[in-house]
Amino acid sequence: MKKQCVLSIFLGAVFSANSSAQKLADSIKTKEINEVIMVSSRAPKEIADIPGTVWIISEKELQAQIRGGAGLKEVLGNMIPGFDFGNQGRTNYAQNMRGRNVLVMINGISLNSTRATSRQFDAIDPFNIEKIEVLSGASSIYGGDSTGGIINIITKKPVSDKLGFETSVGLRTGFHKGDLDKRVAQSVEGGNDKVKFRLGAALTHNDGAFDARGNQVTTDVRQADFQYNQSIDLLGGISAKLASNQDLNVDLQYYNSKVRNKKWLSFGQNFIGFTTKNPDLINVLDGADSDVVPRTERFMANLQYNARNIWGGQNLIVQAYGRREEVDFGAAFAEVPKPPAGVVLPVFLSSARGNTEAYGAKIVLNKKWDSFSFTYGADGDLESFTGDQAIFNPQKSSESGGLVNRTDAFVGRYPDTKTSTLSGFIQADWNITDRLTLSGGVRQQFIHVKLDDFTGFKEQVYMHFGYGNSADIIKGGQNYYDITLLNASLLYKFGPAWQSWFSFSQGFAVPDAAKSYGFGKYQLANNRWNLQNSINIADQPLSGIKTDQMELGFRHNRTSEAGLSVQGSFFYALSDNTLKIDNTSFTIYLLDQKLRNYGFEGAVSYRFNQGLELGGNVLLMKSETETVDKGWQNQSVYNTNPSKFMAYTGWNAKRFSLRLQMQNSMDYTDLADMKITGYTLFDLIGDVKLNKGMINFGVQNLFNRQYTTIWGQRSAFFYGAPQKAFAYQGRGTTFSVGYTINY
Repeated sequence: MKKQCVLSIFLGAVFSANSSAQKLADSIKTKEINEVIMVSSRAPKEIADIPGTVWIISEKELQAQIRGGAGLKEVLGNMIPGFDFGNQGRTNYAQNMRGRNVLVMINGISLNSTRATSRQFDAIDPFNIEKIEVLSGASSIYGGDSTGGIINIITKKPVSDKLGFETSVGLRTGFHKGDLDKRVAQSVEGGNDKVKFRLGAALTHNDGAFDARGNQVTTDVRQADFQYNQSIDLLGGISAKLASNQDLNVDLQYYNSKVRNKKWLSFGQNFIGFTTKNPDLINVLDGADSDVVPRTERFMANLQYNARNIWGGQNLIVQAYGRREEVDFGAAFAEVPKPPAGVVLPVFLSSARGNTEAYGAKIVLNKKWDSFSFTYGADGDLESFTGDQAIFNPQKSSESGGLVNRTDAFVGRYPDTKTSTLSGFIQADWNITDRLTLSGGVRQQFIHVKLDDFTGFKEQVYMHFGYGNSADIIKGGQNYYDITLLNASLLYKFGPAWQSWFSFSQGFAVPDAAKSYGFGKYQLANNRWNLQNSINIADQPLSGIKTDQMELGFRHNRTSEAGLSVQGSFFYALSDNTLKIDNTSFTIYLLDQKLRNYGFEGAVSYRFNQGLELGGNVLLMKSETETVDKGWQNQSVYNTNPSKFMAYTGWNAKRFSLRLQMQNSMDYTDLADMKITGYTLFDLIGDVKLNKGMINFGVQNLFNRQYTTIWGQRSAFFYGAPQKAFAYQGRGTTFSVGYTINY
């Protein structure tokens, strides 16, 4: 009853607002045919000239969803047709685009790492985002990890030479005890015609989350979630006009997202809920106090220099960056397979940690003639990764059921990894006629992966508990990749708003080396673990995954506030290898099996003159591997997701806007008969414009649907029983309200 009353208040505020409306000052660009983006070719290009499927999420669209109660991953899943629906937890594992890896960037800086921790969207507060550019499908322009598409997050930049401020506050709750999330954000910008600055700070403080039945959502002990999480995002930017044709931009970011030691998943005293697989004894309880808690901490610096009309009329972009991040996971039962005879381990908890440092530089040049244009450049990157695991005291953890955890030791979890990349590319466009454009390009990429010597993780654990005092090492080594990636396309313009294209492009992904190597078969003799055989990079180098993609697409962008906007593409992607995950040891390896993804991705919207808008998007896809005995079969649920669609209707007026949207995830069954069950959710979001500022509101999961997220269903397959500990549930009906003002 309380939820219905609150909903009535929200809707009443929309239709009874009598104050005169004032448009909020912002720098939002509308989706017009002449909008310029970077993601397609690494140089500014108008959407109408791009022979590929591109999507733009403006600041206005993004903030309406975020302030309406959705998380960043959820917004992207709703608004990008080819991108899978996101869960409400911390991980974006297997949230793919067109069934393949996604390269996620901030201002052109990759957030992907050799050791894939799946935390790319636990990276920035949406308050500091100006827009998001998306390129669907395999891309040869950017190289590694872009086999499924690219998501480039563009941060807010200083635009005004007058002192200005933005304040935003908000609340989110499902009206349960201990269920109130709070957010507050503030920015200041200013400067003069030569130098401008912006500083933005956003703070969120979450409490618990509850499902549709009113039960607290079980803490995601493996990948962690955002319950009892606190995050801060500090983003500073300086833009300097060095000359009439030269600009310099510097961005600095500090991001820290960390679970507070408050509540965690209890398995009962002596872990009885886990050992007996009794779900009734597994509950989220107060009293959590662990030495290592889930967190993501990141420092990032980005410098970009732009010069126009130099060196014979060329445009130049030079970028240099550095990124350092530390990722910690939650206290969970250790991933140690059944020990050999004579080794008896206590039941114990552990937490994984990983540190990544990445540095790089890029240079891009662009030159245009009457009918030709060339974009060419080079980039280089250096990345290092170290990972270990905290072993918690078994007695202390057991007494508290897993709530209180004290570190006895740290052991190596993965081999230390260093990766260096050097690439060069050239892209050419030829306007054969005013309507027909031929494009093509090549990227040459050299990748060097080096792994240090390593002692098997299991054997380190055994020695910690007194079985053996030394062990042989598994040899490290290095691997080289020399990859040539090609692309070609034809773009035809039927008119100012209509375009169609056919394209071919190749993408490439390097398997996670840390999860591919550093394990072997040992035997204990004379208190020493002797290595019998191993998987090591020197003797068994892993090939990469190269993907060939063909796409036939069409696009119509409206040229005014009202009218039709539609984009769609038929795609077919094929690679010679399939990634296989061993869910006992949580290692990966490549199968000599072809993998293909094919289907349709599209979106349509129509905006009427009187404010009514209708629209939706869809991804219909098959993801299959070629087996020896049965031919093409559905790919494993560990790596792919169901088809999906989203539909909405909205009303946009000067004083308010209102939008009802529905998302539907379909069922999916793989070749092993493991099934992901689909679900349908409805959300209501809107805003009221006041004389001073704007009120945003939202109701997520409007009809209080009980469902298990896609990650929750996949997690149960990964980790097994007891299912209650891993089947991460979605939130029930949740209300959000916020206020934002620019002054």
